[in-house]
Amino acid sequence: MAQTTPTQQQPAPDVRPWPALFALCLGFFMILVDTTIVTVATPAIISDLHADVNSVVWVTSAYLLAYAVPVLITGRLGDRFGPKRLYLIGLTIFTLASLWCGLTTSIEMLIVARVFQGFGAAMMTPQTMSVITRIFPAEKRGQAMALWGATAGVATLIGPILGGILVGALGWEWIFFINIPVGVIGFVLAVRLVPTLETRMHKFDWVGVALSGVGMFLLVFGIQQGHKYHWSAWVLTSIIGGLVVFTVFVLWQRVNRQEPLVPLSLFGDRNFSISSFAISSMSFTATAMGFPVMLYAQLVRGDSPLESALLFVPMAVMSIILAPIVGRFTDKVHPRVLTGGGFAITAVSIFALSRVLTADAPVWHILVAFGLLGIGMAGIWAPLAATATRNLPMHLAGAGSGVYNATRQVGAVLGSAAIAVLIDSRIAAHGLSGGAEPDGQLQQLPLPVRAPFSAAMSDTLLLPVAILALGFVSVLFFALPRHLTARNAAVSDPAAARQPATSPALD
Repeated sequence: MAQTTPTQQQPAPDVRPWPALFALCLGFFMILVDTTIVTVATPAIISDLHADVNSVVWVTSAYLLAYAVPVLITGRLGDRFGPKRLYLIGLTIFTLASLWCGLTTSIEMLIVARVFQGFGAAMMTPQTMSVITRIFPAEKRGQAMALWGATAGVATLIGPILGGILVGALGWEWIFFINIPVGVIGFVLAVRLVPTLETRMHKFDWVGVALSGVGMFLLVFGIQQGHKYHWSAWVLTSIIGGLVVFTVFVLWQRVNRQEPLVPLSLFGDRNFSISSFAISSMSFTATAMGFPVMLYAQLVRGDSPLESALLFVPMAVMSIILAPIVGRFTDKVHPRVLTGGGFAITAVSIFALSRVLTADAPVWHILVAFGLLGIGMAGIWAPLAATATRNLPMHLAGAGSGVYNATRQVGAVLGSAAIAVLIDSRIAAHGLSGGAEPDGQLQQLPLPVRAPFSAAMSDTLLLPVAILALGFVSVLFFALPRHLTARNAAVSDPAAARQPATSPALD
């Protein structure tokens, strides 16, 4: 069992939590930008490295897969060896892998380099949530988590815009080279501003690590390769095998009496469970939607990478404007209010976007849909992050942050894999598999095939809408957080409110 000391329950008096948080958010912002920055560079990478769509989607899937699988164990490693140390090691690996990505000359080596990049990101991410939980007092933790969640949302939106600027001005390699100076600055700031926290002894569930990694790889590989290989027996075997291994993983977590990789007791808190599911649906959407939109903009509209990336500007602007406003309300209102509205608006905006992806659509139709999308996403990222960890005990900070981030990355991995399959299948369904799919030449499609190609991209956006509907339904079941329950009790019965809370809010 993990061992804790009383001094670990409260932040040290000399810790400056806000500067530490800003230093961590810089690195966190960088690694999340890399989950979506490749989408705008997809046609350029196809052309320069002579790859097909499915191979370039693997550039993102490999990163997300290497990010998602180790994140469960790296949260525990941070508890054992210190979150600051793990964060700095991960940042170093990520920065060096970024240099490797930019220097590679083949699609295969780019995918391998992205695996190392994802592993570095997996070492960093759980440490950010764990440090926040441990250095902020409970009454300030919601605001801190709101900033962390807003960073995740804004980074996901900024990725395509930054990618478009860099690809258009300097080439696709610079979407990776840009990480080098940011990584160096982030390293210096983390060394100076992030405190060295006490560690805890852990027993590591290596069997769980192996089962989760094998299960995730088999599932994602099978889904993404399914259409290409006509859902052959070995593809179906891979998918079914992944599901079986995941089932074994859950059973192992249940019977492991020492220290399981995923403490199932975490899911006894309803809000943690719902937040984990909801963030996976949001990550699925954020990762999946970029591919069809970028292919449409550059191959149908004939936009440059920069011009196509500018389509995302209204979304990013609205999210940035609303992030601090949402953050102030995160500690004050029921989480279902913000997240329910966020999921509903996001689903409506992506459905509207799917309707305006036509060969002759006015650009302002697309910009309005993206602006609405930014409003919706602002109500999702920060409130979910704050709600997920608010009631967790301190000794589960590492495990909880690892599980939450793992579910977020699982959603992104599945979104990347599923959208690749759907793009291929919808292109074929519209009779274009012979001449409309990009195959190594970056150029605007011939006029006769632009309309059916647009229809194919439009069809693919209906998948994120369906996933968002599931997220919307889930957040309606949020419980009133404990701090709001205590505040309400203080208003109605001040004497009762002074009694210590002894159990999490599970109702």
